Amino acid sequence: MKGFDPSFDNCPDYIFGVTRALLEGRDLCAAMQTYYHPDVIRRMPGGILFGVHAEAAMVIERLAQFPDCTPLGEDVLWSGAPEVGFLASLRSLTQATHLGDGPFGPASGRRIRYREISECYAKANRISDVWSVTDTGGILRQLGIDPKAWAQERLAHLDPETQPFRPAIDAQGPYTGRGNDNQWGQAFAELLSRVMSGGFSVIPDQYDRAAQADYPGGHTVHGTEGVEAFWLGLRAAFPSADFEVHHQIGMDEPNMPPRAALRWSLTGRHDGWGAFGAPTGAEVHVMGLSHAEFGPRGLRREWTLCDETAIWLQILAHQG
Repeated sequence: MKGFDPSFDNCPDYIFGVTRALLEGRDLCAAMQTYYHPDVIRRMPGGILFGVHAEAAMVIERLAQFPDCTPLGEDVLWSGAPEVGFLASLRSLTQATHLGDGPFGPASGRRIRYREISECYAKANRISDVWSVTDTGGILRQLGIDPKAWAQERLAHLDPETQPFRPAIDAQGPYTGRGNDNQWGQAFAELLSRVMSGGFSVIPDQYDRAAQADYPGGHTVHGTEGVEAFWLGLRAAFPSADFEVHHQIGMDEPNMPPRAALRWSLTGRHDGWGAFGAPTGAEVHVMGLSHAEFGPRGLRREWTLCDETAIWLQILAHQG
C-alpha cells in the first residue's frame, strides 16, 4: 500500500479501518486530519458537503443521535491502485440505538439497523471524493416515522444551494475515473440498463430464481418477482427519465463469488404512477448505488440503495 499507513494491508483493510476509527474510535479530530483531505467533497442524495469540517459535523450529528452505532463492513469492491489512488465501494450494515434528539426526532430508545453504500476515492492515505447513500427510509420506518411526512417537515429547513443533491450543484473533485472493464461490472451495468429501458424480462432470465435482494426502506425480497416489483415501481414513477451508469467495478477474487458495484442515476420528470404516487411533473434526480454477487445460475444477491426521502423532497418542493 504505497503512500498509505503501513498498518493497512490492502484497500478493504484501509476502508474498514477508517470507518471504525471515525464511528467507534471516538478520536474524531485526529482521524479526520489523518484520513480526510481538507477539501473533501461528499455527495449524498440529501445534499453536497464541502471540506473536512462539514464532514466532521455530519459524523458528530450521527453520533449524537446514535452514540453506540456500530458499522459492520460487509464488503469492499475497488478499482485503481494505491500508487495512483483507488476508488472503493463500501457496503456496511450499521446497528445502533436512537439515544439522542436530532433530525430523526426525540430520542426513542429504539434499536435499529440500516445499510449504507459509499464510494470513496483515496490517495496518499487521504479520502478526497465521496458518493454515499444511506437508507434513510429504513431508519425512519424503524422509528415509526413516515418518510414522506418527514420530508415535508424538512422542506422549510433546506439550503437550496446545496440540498438536495442534483447535477446542477455538483462540483468536480480529483477523481475522474469510470471504474474498470471487468466482465462482471459490465454485465451488471448492461443488466440494469436493459431493465431501465423497459426490458423487465431480463430479470427472470439473468437473476437466480432464488435471488435475495435488499432495497430501500429496509426491504428484503426473495425471488425474481420482488426484484421486478422494485425496479418496475421506480421506473414507472419516472418513465421518461434518463438512466445513466456513472461508475462500474467488477471483481474476481479468491474465495469470493464474482461481484460488481455500480453508481447510477435517474434524472427527469416525475411523470408516471409508481412508487411515489400520482405524477406531479417535478424534476427529480435519483442517486443510486448497487452491489451484486453472481453464481452459477445468474445474479444471486443484490443490494441497491437510493434515498426515498430525497426523492420526496424534490417532489414536495415542486408542489409548493
